[in-house]
Formats: sequence, C-alpha cells, structure tokens
Amino acid sequence: MEKRIYDSYVNILKTELLPALGCTEPIAVAYAAALARDTLGELPDQVEISVSGNILKNVKGVVVPHTNGLKGVNAAASAGIVAGKADKKLECISGVSSIEIDKIKEYLKKTKFSISQSDSGCIFDIFVRVQKGAHSAGARIVGHHTNVVRIEKDGKALVDKLVEREEESCCPDYVYLNVSDILEFADEVNLDDVKEVIERQIEYNTAISEEGLKNDYGARVGKLLIKNFGNDIHNVAKATAAAGSDARMNGCSMPVVIVSGSGNQGMTTSLPVIVFAKHLGSTHEELLRALVLSNLVTIRLKARIGRLSAYCGAVSAGCGAAAGVCKLRGGNASEISHAIANAIAIDSGMICDGAKSSCAAKIASAVEAGLVGMEMALSGNNFSGGDGILFDSVEDTIDSVGCIAHDSMRETDETIIKLMIKS
Repeated sequence: MEKRIYDSYVNILKTELLPALGCTEPIAVAYAAALARDTLGELPDQVEISVSGNILKNVKGVVVPHTNGLKGVNAAASAGIVAGKADKKLECISGVSSIEIDKIKEYLKKTKFSISQSDSGCIFDIFVRVQKGAHSAGARIVGHHTNVVRIEKDGKALVDKLVEREEESCCPDYVYLNVSDILEFADEVNLDDVKEVIERQIEYNTAISEEGLKNDYGARVGKLLIKNFGNDIHNVAKATAAAGSDARMNGCSMPVVIVSGSGNQGMTTSLPVIVFAKHLGSTHEELLRALVLSNLVTIRLKARIGRLSAYCGAVSAGCGAAAGVCKLRGGNASEISHAIANAIAIDSGMICDGAKSSCAAKIASAVEAGLVGMEMALSGNNFSGGDGILFDSVEDTIDSVGCIAHDSMRETDETIIKLMIKS
C-alpha cells in the first residue's frame, strides 16, 4: 500500500492506543489540575473549574480511582492537585498512596471550589484555575484528553496554542482512514511497527477484565452474564468486555489502553477479539492483525462522530470488534464490511448519558450487535443499502452514522446534559 497511508495508520495506532487510569474525562480534569498546581508551585486554597457540558456528563457518575469512592469534577481536580503527577498525563493519579487518599478527602472538604459550564462552544473543554494568596495559575485542555492549549501564571501565558476544530486537533492522519485500506494494512503491516501498543492493549485490558469478573464492582454486569447465560463464546465475549467496564467505572486502580479517547471503547474493541482468538486457537500473529483491524475500524467510525457526543461510543467499538472477530473467523473483505454495516443497522440508536455503571450493560449490547452482524455476514444474510440509514457502500454507511451522531444529535446531547444536571 502507499507509504503515506501506511505511515499514517501506524501513527494513528500509536497516537490512539494510550494507557489511562480510570475514566478518561475525570482523569483529564485531574491532569489539568495537576498542571495548574505545578505552575502555581504550591498547594492552592481556591480552585475554579470551567468545563464543557460533555465533560460534566462524563465525570458526574463515575468513581475517581484512588479516592475511596469519590465522584465528580471536584473530586477529580482534588486528586490531581494533591497527588497528581502531570508528566504521566492520563496516568497522573496512578501512584497515589494511602496517605494521599486521606489528604485528597481532607483537601476537598477545606478548599473553596467553584464549577461552571464553559460557553466556548467546544465539546471537549477543561480549564482549571488555582489560586494561593496573590498568585494564580491555570491550565486548559481542548479537543482531546491531553491537548493542552494554555498554561498561565499570574495572568501571563506560558503556553498558548491555537484552538483547532476538535475533529482535527488529535491526529490529522484520520483523513486517510477507509475500510478497504484498513483491511489491506491489517494484512500487510510489519507487526514490529505496531506490536508494542497492541501487546500493551492485550495485557492491560485482559487484566482489568479478569479483575471485574473476579470481584464485585458496580452492577456486576459481566459476572451476571456468566452466571445466568453460561460459557457460550458469544456470551463470554460480551461478559469479558462488560466486566472490564464494571471495574473501570467503579474505581478500579488498574490501567486500560484506550481507543478514541475512551477506555470503555478500548475494551469493547479489543476484549471480544482476544476471547475469540483463544476460543478459535488463533495464532498470536492472527490475533495481532485482527486487533489492528478492530482498532482502526473503531477509529474510522469515531473520527466522523467526534470524541464526545450523544451517540454511545460503545456502538462504534462493537462494530470494530465484529470486524476483528470476522477476520479471525476467515471472513473476506466483503463479509467484514457487511459485518460492520449490519452492526450499525442493529444498534445505532443507543445514547450516551455519561460514564457510570450502566456503561457495562451498553458494552454488552454493542458487542452482541457486532457479533450478530458478523454471524449474518458470514452466513450471507445481510441488511441492504436502503434499509434505514444503510447505503450500498460501507463508507457511505459509516458517514451517515457520523452525520446523525455529530451533526443531528447536538440538540439531543444538550437535552441529556440538562437532564443530568437536574438529576
């Protein structure tokens, strides 16, 4: 394949498949808070936080790791200020000690916090300003979780970057993504070019899924699926992905490898493929190539939708997982494309109402849709162009979903946020 496309896909995987501890939105708040504190140079006694509605939505209901069950924007910022290591970015609160956990709670009680909703118009926007006496500092993240666009001290900008359109602010190579080239790349890629990030995804996401199946987190969706529906491979694939979310949404301190800025999407994209590879006796190389495919298909779908929207990202990740499993099952390019389109037809109505325990059940639903779509494709029973929002081309179908999720669901997103703020 063309070198520029090959290099772009390698870059996309290395940019997207990052380790993160906890739900990425509260961790991004903690990261901004740690940056602001480092810039101030001392522990602040006043904290002002301005975040976009989608950040509020995804921070409200999820437990911040290493806080003994605390939730919300204030808790995330407190963790970053008291114990955050800004140089570790999305793992900034991975090394919190038991003493620091107590300090986080104490700091949260005694410090003056104010939270407001940003009016910048950016879907992903976090600004944390801290103050101690006459001195202040601030850090702003826009577009994606580690895109620091401003750092200031006493009103003077130390970092001041142009705020780009959010679709362009993470990785410009998205323009090259299409299913045909993704399939070719998955077959031809020199695995040494991507092995490190894919192997890390296997290790981290498998470990947190096992933790979720072993212990009681949240609503225990993964454990419930195994207990009530047994060890059928389709059920195990759903339960494995759901269990990782059970743990992650409810304070587990183990890291995951994210996709499109989301740990839930990272687990949904990868864990069903890993489970099926073991079940089928696939070689390790076959697993790696299937995960290259599943990750890039998920990213292709999310690139048009955007990182945060009213459309549940697990749906896109379920499509990616379907593509990866279909490849392991010997599916050809046409069957893989149909598996993606079938899954889109089945499950595209699911909304995102923030990060919380029920995400595990949504993940199970998305994986189920993906696997049904795959089985349909492999048996030659497919939905057709003209069925609802489906087109004859998988690319046109993906773009139609992107149009709905990114453009048409903005008002839906605003309504969801308003309802969540009231609840």
